[in-house]
Amino acid sequence: MSETPTYVLLVRHGENEYVAKGKLAGRTPHIHLNERGQQQAAALAYRMAHVKLNAVYSSPLERCMETAQAVADAQQLSVCPDTALLEVDYGEWQGGVLKELGASPIWKRMQGNPSRFRFPQGETLRTMQNRLVDAIEDIRVRHPRQTVAVFCHADPIKSILAYFLGIPLDLFGRIAIDTASVSTLVLREAGCLVIGMNDTGRIPDLAFPPPKAKTETT
Repeated sequence: MSETPTYVLLVRHGENEYVAKGKLAGRTPHIHLNERGQQQAAALAYRMAHVKLNAVYSSPLERCMETAQAVADAQQLSVCPDTALLEVDYGEWQGGVLKELGASPIWKRMQGNPSRFRFPQGETLRTMQNRLVDAIEDIRVRHPRQTVAVFCHADPIKSILAYFLGIPLDLFGRIAIDTASVSTLVLREAGCLVIGMNDTGRIPDLAFPPPKAKTETT
């Protein structure tokens, strides 16, 4: 394995009123953290204070940027918005009530075979996963032997974890990702580890192994 691992912390944004009311926010603009979400963001900055971050990336949607900003401010970093980290394009389902959507036959088809499903007038989950995995790989290449926080959304984080765990996209719904949770990847050129999923408590200590000493040949 490469001696230049990158730690990537996948962080879901804090709570907002769409989450609280069971609605599918998608890419709806101007959705801000509610009071509980603001508390979660402040607590997240405290939970991550012992982790030395080198960079902070975020979906440009407000609920992610606000969560990311709380952590970045505590570590005196800037937030880098990245459109590749956007939420799924849910198309006509955006803004819908999850309980109502869940009662429709098309929802059941999506649950049964998500890898082949396209949201009405939106994107496929397979396209979403490819977009997110490519974004994470780009971040890994830019930040060898560094620790990076990536603020994103539930389904994108589930799809990233499914990819690096080797789980078929059809089973990604079995992964739970709560608001303000952290999932941790260790990425190398020749391999990867998932060392934390859906953490809502203290984040594990992250340390890089010392580089191997070079041996001289005669």
